Amino acid sequence: MAESSKKMSLMGLTTLVTVNMMGSGIIMLPTSMAQLGAVSLLSWLVTAVGSMAIAYSFAQCGVFCPRSGGLSAYTEEAHAKSGFFLCSYLYFLSLAIANVAVAISAVGYMTSFVPWFGSGAIALFVGTAGLIWLTIVANFGGPNITGKIGAISVWGVIIPVAGLSIIGWFFFKAEVFSAAWNPNNLPISEAIGKTIPLTLWAFLGMESAAQASDAVEDPKRNVPLACLFGTLGAAVVYVLSTTVIQGIIPNPELATSTAPFALVYAQMFNPVIGKIIMALAVIACIGSLLGWQFTLAQTAKMTADQAMFPKFFSRVSAMNAPIIGMVACGVLQTIMALSTISPNASAQFSKLVSLAAVTNLIPYVTALTGLLVIMYKAGVSPSVYTRNTVILMIGLIYSLYALYSCGKDAIFGGTLVLAFGYLLYGFLAKRFEPPPVPAKAADH
Repeated sequence: MAESSKKMSLMGLTTLVTVNMMGSGIIMLPTSMAQLGAVSLLSWLVTAVGSMAIAYSFAQCGVFCPRSGGLSAYTEEAHAKSGFFLCSYLYFLSLAIANVAVAISAVGYMTSFVPWFGSGAIALFVGTAGLIWLTIVANFGGPNITGKIGAISVWGVIIPVAGLSIIGWFFFKAEVFSAAWNPNNLPISEAIGKTIPLTLWAFLGMESAAQASDAVEDPKRNVPLACLFGTLGAAVVYVLSTTVIQGIIPNPELATSTAPFALVYAQMFNPVIGKIIMALAVIACIGSLLGWQFTLAQTAKMTADQAMFPKFFSRVSAMNAPIIGMVACGVLQTIMALSTISPNASAQFSKLVSLAAVTNLIPYVTALTGLLVIMYKAGVSPSVYTRNTVILMIGLIYSLYALYSCGKDAIFGGTLVLAFGYLLYGFLAKRFEPPPVPAKAADH
């Protein structure tokens, strides 16, 4: 009984899942979505259903396959060792791309305090690279410090976004929302499709819920429920906040903003409140980036421990921080920021989000298909197998649709990255084969 009281309840885990997802993914989205109009809000409904199906399926993977390795381990159940490598490799790249996008979000909000960051492509790159390296160096202190900072800073996004979902309706104007509905006169299906990568971006991280199953009361019941309720909770806040903002700020103004939530609070109250929201968003982004830098380095370390990434990723300092791996990750992210350089923070953000979505969706597909083998090995009842397969198929159909919606450029980039991954694994594959038996000397 005492042991159970130390474990996390359904409410606690649901809150954890919601907070994990909300991070910094939302703060640039209103601007990106406003470029297509309020009609893009419909994609939230599609993504919420797909994300809940994916989150539930990963929770089931965690319940029936308790081995470490997360998505890569689930993938290996169906796709063998090469599947583990490719899943880790693509997930690693998606995190690196996402980190650059988070850094760009933060720099977008910082332009009010440091106007130079908004003066052109070089200034935006300098700000982005500076933040990337600041959060990497801050991680050298180890996981304990990183976790504490992230747990506090994330509220810098959650409080203003959740607050807007409630108080924003007192400032909502139907005529502003109506004018913003479909300024480009796009067909509804096209508008939804174009926004899917953006709304999916806000839900990335839902796979983290299944990792906490050891610390939860009655995990077989509570982990899947927390995944569903947590994803649904995040969806409600996302839909309400991005809807209400479209009815307060005129669409042309919102579509060009570098700090949409600061802009709406300044309009609702006064510029001082807007500045406070802007500062909170910057703090939240830096805290989120700090946590994701650590997750990126840990993903590389876990893969290196399996002899699939270079050995230097495995080395840790006395503070248990993989410093050499973090520096390598920093170099990679700096190159990514430079290769997608743009004078417009929102344009660069959207480009990176689509590529991050592609490199994240492929591991989702491979890990989801692993559930079929996991359930077979676990000997689940026919009713559980049927129920999970139906939900799994909803998640897979959404994942394939989301891949298609990412567009030709992002899929082309993702395909090149995937093909390069197969090349890399070709050089690694011999490590996992038994040593060859020496041929017997020919008889004379």
